[in-house]
Formats: sequence, C-alpha cells, structure tokens
Amino acid sequence: MFTKFGKSLMMTSSVLALTGAAAMAQDQDSTLKTNRVVPFNGVKDYRTWSVGAWGGGSAAFGPFGGPYYFNNFDFKNVGIVYGAYVKKQIFHNFGLQADFMRGQVKGATKASQTLTDINGAPLAGGIKSFQTDIDWSASLSGVFSLGSINWINKQSFVIPYVSVGAGAIGFKPTVTAADGTEKEVLTTSGKSSHREMFIPVGVGAKFVVAPGVNIDLAYTANFVNSKVFDGVNSGNKDKFSTAKLGLEFAIGKKRKPQLAVVNPAAQLAEDLWSKNAALKTSLAESDARNEAAIGQLKEEIAGMKTDTDGDGVPDYLDKCPNTPAGTKVDGAGCPLPAPVQVIKEKVIVTEADRKVVKDAIDNLEFDLGKATIRPNSFASLDKVASLLVEKNFSLKLAGHTDNTGSAATNMRLSKERAEAIKAYLVSKGANPSRIEATGYGSTQPIASNKTAAGRQQNRRVEFTLY
Repeated sequence: MFTKFGKSLMMTSSVLALTGAAAMAQDQDSTLKTNRVVPFNGVKDYRTWSVGAWGGGSAAFGPFGGPYYFNNFDFKNVGIVYGAYVKKQIFHNFGLQADFMRGQVKGATKASQTLTDINGAPLAGGIKSFQTDIDWSASLSGVFSLGSINWINKQSFVIPYVSVGAGAIGFKPTVTAADGTEKEVLTTSGKSSHREMFIPVGVGAKFVVAPGVNIDLAYTANFVNSKVFDGVNSGNKDKFSTAKLGLEFAIGKKRKPQLAVVNPAAQLAEDLWSKNAALKTSLAESDARNEAAIGQLKEEIAGMKTDTDGDGVPDYLDKCPNTPAGTKVDGAGCPLPAPVQVIKEKVIVTEADRKVVKDAIDNLEFDLGKATIRPNSFASLDKVASLLVEKNFSLKLAGHTDNTGSAATNMRLSKERAEAIKAYLVSKGANPSRIEATGYGSTQPIASNKTAAGRQQNRRVEFTLY
C-alpha cells in the first residue's frame, strides 16, 4: 500500500518535472536577467523572503514502518490537504519556514482487525474507516537545500531539499463502524477537538520557472504525539503522510535574485570572468596605445637621425645647416675657426734671477702667528715683482709651518701667508694668473721640529720661478 502511494507520488513528480523543464526552457534567459551581486557582501543584494501556497493529498501511513491498522489504500481514502507558508532564507542552502495546514486524513481498516477507543475499550462491531479533520496546524522547520551549488550549469533550476521541524496541530477524528454509524472520538476530558505536538520531516524539490517564482513539490511524513489521531488507540503514536504541489513567490525588488536559487559558484566564476575580460580589454587598449606611442617615437628617432648637409651633426642640433661638404664643424654644426699658430717664447731663468728670489726668501718676515708681511721684506719682494713683470715669469708660492699648534691652524696659516705674498706682488703689477699660492701646513718639514732651529727652518715660504 505504501508502494502504491509512492508510485502515485512519483508519477506526480514526473509530470511536474516535465512541466517545470518546459517552463525553464522558456524562462532560462529571464531567470538570469537579474542584477549582479557583490560576493561576500551579505544578503542585502538578494531577495530572502518568500511566500507559498500549496495543495495535495494525505494518507494514513508513513515510510518508517509500524502496525498500520488503516492501511487499505485506494484513491477513495486519499484526504485533501492545503496550506501556506512564509520562508526566510538565511544562507544559500538554509532557511527557516513557517507552515500552516488544513485538510483531512482518511483511512480504511481490515475487517478482521479489532480496535479499541481512546480508553482502550473494544469498539463493538469493528471499525470500517476513519476521517480526521485537521482544523489547523502550525510548524516551524529548517529547510536545507541540496543543489544550490551546480558545477555543470550556471543556474540551478532544480533544487532538492530536506526539511525538519516541530509544531502544533488541532484535529477532530471521526470513526465509522461496520454498520455505517459515525462516532466522534473525544478527548479524555470529553472534547471533540484534540491539540497535540507533531514533527514534520520532508523531502522535496523546487523548480525555478521564472525570476522569483518556483514550483514546490514535496513529500512530508508527520509524526503526531497522539494515539488516536486516526480515531482508535492502537497502542502506538500515529503518523500520516502528505504529498504537496505548490507555488512559491519571492518577496522584494524584482531586480534582485532570490537567495535560495542562486548558484554562488557560478556567480563568483562569472564575476571573475567579467573582471578578467575587463582586464584583458584594458590591457589590449593599453597595448594599442603603447604601440601607437612606440610608432610615433620611432618616427621621431628616425627624424632625429636626419643629417641633410652630411657634416655629422643631426639637423635638429645643427645651428649652421647647409655647410659645404668636407667642412670641419663643431658640436653645433658650425665651421671650426682656422687654427692659429702659437709661438712659445722660451723662458730662461738666469742666476741673477734666482738670486733676486733667494734674497726675497731670506728677507721675508711675518708677524708672529699671522699672515701680515713686515715692512723690511717689501724691498726684496718689489724686486721679485719687477722680475715677474719684465720677463713674464710664472711663480709658485708654497707656504709651510712647523708642527706647533693644530694641523688645521697650520694649514690655514700657511695658505694665508702664501696668498699674502701673492696679493703684494699683484699690487706691484704682477700678473695674478701667473702666480700660484698654496699652503701645506706642517706636512712637508725640511728640518726636525724638535729643536728651535729646526722649527725656524720649517716656518717658510718657498718661491719657485719658471
């Protein structure tokens, strides 16, 4: 009997699958025409709320075995159930769903079966069938999607899921005796309405037929915390099954995709491909600009090599274009001046000249620790100046000191004394360009600095005439 019910459910599923496939073939492009979302940016770019309505059939058995007393299945004993739900999708593959259901569950029993009422007393005449009206039921379930990630297609059009939850149900069972007499089954307190907890466990699949619209096909086994849901006390708590067919509608802006049906792997890949394509386009444009710039640069380089007059200077640097062939030019392309022959006069330094210089050295005196020339040195220095003017000699002045004091002070003093002599000679008419003044401090002694006489010799200015 369960097999018959399963076959019926499978036939219904097949019809729905074919219907959904046809609808999906028509709406595939429109399903994907939603705004792109930013990965890892939360759920603000998605539609996460949805509502649904459904109808279906019920039967007084479940798939998990047990002593079913009302198990003669035929279509006369299929109850009608219907309901609605509100769903909040938390993640791509998990959501919470609040369900409401009404309807009835029917069943017929074997004629040989003896059943008892709610208090365990035998039911006279036997029970032929029962009908339980579900006045209401409310439950909250967790729904786990199994196919939102699809590595074959960019869009998941068929999304299997499982659900499990808990809720409360209000029902009124009625039994029909063998003689056709109907009897309401009352609670222990004498009321016809029963209220109990129940656990719905379901499997199903959603078929995406349009953006935000899904066909919902599901089978649910409902475990009721009651031994008389089917009107008789069989010693075990009862259960019943429902097969549902419904439509689900996403709530929110149509431009946003529905979180439950988006394929995140394909979306991330498409984002990466899109960015990669944009990068390739940008690189291609950059390459084109670079090629154009390189071509222009090559033209400019070729132009820079042009030398119209053949003088070895490119036109863009040639300040004297069209110079005759064979003309020697400078770096600006202008003819070089004709060379002027310079006749150097041989300079001869006589012994008399050397004596003048030696006298100046011997008579040279400075103030102590200063570069001030004492007046008694002027006469001999005047003779040196006259010699430089008359014979156009060159003169090198080298100042030296002993090692008394710091090296820096000695270097400065030797330089200043040499410069003082140069300044004096220039003031007497000597050519400053022919006089070189250098200070060496105490670095070139000619005698020992350990004695006063040696230090005296080291404090000197050397004159080199040439």
